Amino acid sequence: MIVLLPPSETKRAGGDGPPLRLDELSSPGLTPLRAELVDELVTLAADPPACRRALGLTAKQDGEIARNAELRAAPTLPAIERYTGVLYDALDFGSLRGASVGRARERLAVGSALFGIVRADDRIPAYRLSASAKLPGRRGLSTHWRPVLEPVLEKLATEQLVVDLRSGAYASLGRIPEAVRVQVLAEHADGRRTVVSHFNKAHKGRLARALVESRAEPKDCGAVAAIARRAGMRVESDGNELTVVVPA
Repeated sequence: MIVLLPPSETKRAGGDGPPLRLDELSSPGLTPLRAELVDELVTLAADPPACRRALGLTAKQDGEIARNAELRAAPTLPAIERYTGVLYDALDFGSLRGASVGRARERLAVGSALFGIVRADDRIPAYRLSASAKLPGRRGLSTHWRPVLEPVLEKLATEQLVVDLRSGAYASLGRIPEAVRVQVLAEHADGRRTVVSHFNKAHKGRLARALVESRAEPKDCGAVAAIARRAGMRVESDGNELTVVVPA
C-alpha cells in the first residue's frame, strides 16, 4: 500500500543532509522535469516582483523566494520531515515507534508540484511552488506533469493499493483512476452533510497514521475502511470512494 499525501505550503527550515541530488530521488524518470523546474525557480528568484506574481506571494513572504534561490545548495531533510502543517501534525511521524516507523517509510509518499512525487525518505530542501503557480513561459503545471507523472503513478497502482489523500489541485498533476479516493464530510444534527475544508487535513492525517500503524496490507477500499474503523474513525466505503464522517 502507498498512502499518497498532499504537500504543505509550510516547510521545516534547514536540514542535516547534503544538497539536493535529483539523481538520488525515487522515480528517476521524473528527473528531467524536476531539473527544469528547479532551474526555473532559482532563476526566477533573482527577480522578486516576478517571483511574487508567479508564486502568489506577498513582499512579506520574500523569505520563500530566498529559499528557492538556494535550492541547489541548501541542506536537505527526508520529505516526511520537511513538510509541516495540520495534516503532518495529525500524522505525527516523529512519535511513531517500532515497526510503524518502517511501515511509514515504506508506505508514505508526497505529491509535489516541484518533484512530482517523493517517497518518505527522499531528501529534499525547503522550497515554494504550489500546484496553482504560473511560471513564466509555461502553461499550468498539470500540463507538464501529467505526461511524465501519470505513468509513474499508474505503475505504482498496478503493484499495490494507492490511497490518495491529495487535494484536487495536486491530484490534477497526475491522476490515478484506480486509487482509493478520500473525502471528509461533516454531519449536522439534522442529518445534512457538508464538505469539511480546512480541518479535512487533520482527519486525513489521522487516517494516514492509522494506515501506517496497521500491520494489515489492504487490497481494496473496504479493507482501508476496516483499518480506519479500528482506529476509532467513522468511515463509509463505496467502490473506490472512502468517506470520513465527522461531527459538524
